[in-house]
Amino acid sequence: MESTKINGVVCFFNSCKAWGGGEKWHFEMARRLQEQGVKLILCAYPGSPLYKKAIEANLRVFSFKVGNLSFLNLILFQELVEFFKAEEITHLIVNMSSDVKTAARAAKKAGVPNIIYRRGSAIPINNSPSNRYLFRHVVTHIIANSQETMRTILANNQNLFDERKIQVIYNGIDLSDLSFDTKCSKPDHQKEIVLGNAGRLEKQKNQEFLIDLVVRLRQKGYPLILKIAGTGRLEDKLKKAIENRGLNAYVELTGFSENISSFLESVDIFVLSSLWEGFGYVLVEAHACGKPVVAFDVSSNPEIVNNNEDGILVPVNDLEGFADAVEYLIQNPEIRFIMGKNGQNKVLEKFDIEVTTHNLLNYLKSLE
Repeated sequence: MESTKINGVVCFFNSCKAWGGGEKWHFEMARRLQEQGVKLILCAYPGSPLYKKAIEANLRVFSFKVGNLSFLNLILFQELVEFFKAEEITHLIVNMSSDVKTAARAAKKAGVPNIIYRRGSAIPINNSPSNRYLFRHVVTHIIANSQETMRTILANNQNLFDERKIQVIYNGIDLSDLSFDTKCSKPDHQKEIVLGNAGRLEKQKNQEFLIDLVVRLRQKGYPLILKIAGTGRLEDKLKKAIENRGLNAYVELTGFSENISSFLESVDIFVLSSLWEGFGYVLVEAHACGKPVVAFDVSSNPEIVNNNEDGILVPVNDLEGFADAVEYLIQNPEIRFIMGKNGQNKVLEKFDIEVTTHNLLNYLKSLE
């Protein structure tokens, strides 16, 4: 990739204590922009996974304890003002709402010209007085990770922010990390079908729906199993649901997956039951590994899945429709193979992290 010169210093500011899609994006983009010669720093919560990963990657890292009520902390606020001035920050990219309320306001007072909110959640922004102030007088630009996320930004108030200053930049994935097989193995007709799902065990991800899916398909005589990778608050509830339905031998909660490509290679069909997604990283990862997907026709999923080309989209919580889609793929292994290959080709063209890095570099350059 050709280097794009940015005149100034870019600061990625993400105070989340946990690791998720937003933190992954901030880390990968900071690391790759630094490789392109961009002057940058990364600010994270002390001891957080993002902080540790940034240290390991030899990024310039600073730690700040920012929480929901930190905007009331005048000492922290002034510390951030002086920090942004001292580091001569020209582009601030924030992630959390708490970062907008605290770090973005401090950047405004420090005279940072470009204060960018990177929005990764397809949930409408509350039309509160504080948000109206922040998005009209503090935030200068917004990066959305999908068209659906962009739409929801203004869903509660069309005048909240200038739509012309919202830029969609799709998430990218590091294909070298996945180490996927570009040959896309032919399906084994005699093999027991394995359905796979990966995500936090939370209400949004709706995994109990998939447990009911297994009940329905096994009632039809299909000898399949379901693997769910992830951890979360609903783990005990899901374990009880599996036990109550007599599915202990057919549904496995595998825990957090350190190697997502290895997990995806072990499944035949990827199934996503999320009620919404700002950007379904895991759908792209499944495509990269040559797996057809079945998901709900909701939020950003249609921007990733080309219906009937590399996967099948069905109405939200339509158990019969979802079961029919999976059944169709079980009965047609060659279609599974073709859809998997189509998805893999699309990832190479559209969702490679090199494409995302290039788009972000050009965008930041355009703000000068």
